Amino acid sequence: MPPALPPYFGLDPDAALAALPAETAIESFVGIARAAASGRQDLIRHTAASFLIKDDLRLFSTWEITRYLIPIAQGHFRRVLKQNPALPQGRSDTPGGARWFTLEEVMQLKAHFGEEGSKAKEYLPYRPAGMQARICTLANLVASTGKTTNVAHLAMSAALDGYKVLTIDLDPQGGLGVILGRRAENEWQTVLPLLAKHYAQHLRSENQRRLDRGDPPVPLDDMLDRALGTSGSDLVQPTRWPNLDHIGAHLDLARAELQIPAWQMQGRSWKPWNALKEMLASEGLLDAYDVVLIDTGPSLGTLTIGGVAAADILFVPLGATLDDFDATTRFLKALHATFRMIEDSENQAARALGREETRFFWDAVRLLVTRYDEATQAENAALMQASLGSALVPRRQALTPLIGQGEGRVRAVYEADYRNFNREIYSRARESFDATYATFKQLLIGTWRRAIEATGPE
Repeated sequence: MPPALPPYFGLDPDAALAALPAETAIESFVGIARAAASGRQDLIRHTAASFLIKDDLRLFSTWEITRYLIPIAQGHFRRVLKQNPALPQGRSDTPGGARWFTLEEVMQLKAHFGEEGSKAKEYLPYRPAGMQARICTLANLVASTGKTTNVAHLAMSAALDGYKVLTIDLDPQGGLGVILGRRAENEWQTVLPLLAKHYAQHLRSENQRRLDRGDPPVPLDDMLDRALGTSGSDLVQPTRWPNLDHIGAHLDLARAELQIPAWQMQGRSWKPWNALKEMLASEGLLDAYDVVLIDTGPSLGTLTIGGVAAADILFVPLGATLDDFDATTRFLKALHATFRMIEDSENQAARALGREETRFFWDAVRLLVTRYDEATQAENAALMQASLGSALVPRRQALTPLIGQGEGRVRAVYEADYRNFNREIYSRARESFDATYATFKQLLIGTWRRAIEATGPE
């Protein structure tokens, strides 16, 4: 019997024509979207993705608290609880067994040790009064470098440390919301209303100037009118972490990549790259939080440019491969070209009018090797370190079998119960992300110290 032909041979053109619909109009997208939405809950149940609506954060054991969260011996920790019955006492599954605490209870315990414990130890994280939150953005055009994973883990690390954290997802795919269990339902739960409000306020000011000159104003459309009535707090969603909130993303957020240039064409003096940071400040979000972490998509569009421009600290994650190194080099060149073009364009007019020139700067820019496999990538990483020097974080983030999509994998190490894993594997994975957080925290508190020195003593 001769072998069967591949299935793309022998196709009948008339049968192929009969299988085509009469036409595919744009309206068909709506029908497909409705069908997809109706099947979404079935798919969630089928894939066991109930994490999207999970509300409870796991508990933390005495071992974990004293090893990672409060720097004291377990014996001393137990003695302090016994001497202070008003403190959270935790709960145990068996008489005399390990005690487990909620994160809220851990924060109460940290506060107690901060007031009553040894002054030589750091129980509470450094946070100078009167300083606004610091913004850290993770960006790279290279996909699958761990941007979203690292934003989530840095946010959880900071929350465990005692900081109040806000995460912002600028990637319309909304991967950060998947990890945190909170996704935007539409564009009005994303940052787009804040950007629209920034432009609407600008346009309203421009319209007043037009009226003063006797010129007709530019009307505000329905979106801009609605945005003026939106506050930053309306967009913030709580997560299962008591001190970690989230502004999510949605596929409709991709509209911003078309809408923002249209606004800029209409209002030529509007500066969209300043919109995100200025709105976070004016809406009080930089005062309400200690740390803001921003995830960006794998593109250099207007959303990414705004996220990078807003940052005090910029992290660029990359793999220790030639392809990642090469693509990251191109990304950094593109960033330079983009922001230099903005500066040159703005400053040409500023010099002519005698105004202060625009200058972009960041407190720190660091490249971070992620998903590092020492067995195969040590030489690559060493060569990268030699060429980049202090711009590359020397501690590489190890590839861990805990993170991923397969059976037994988790989306966030800090949310995993170590009892479900080999403790050594868990500890190695956690300590790798802890090391990344240590690098970030050093930069974080350094930026606060720099600001204090610039304004005077605390």
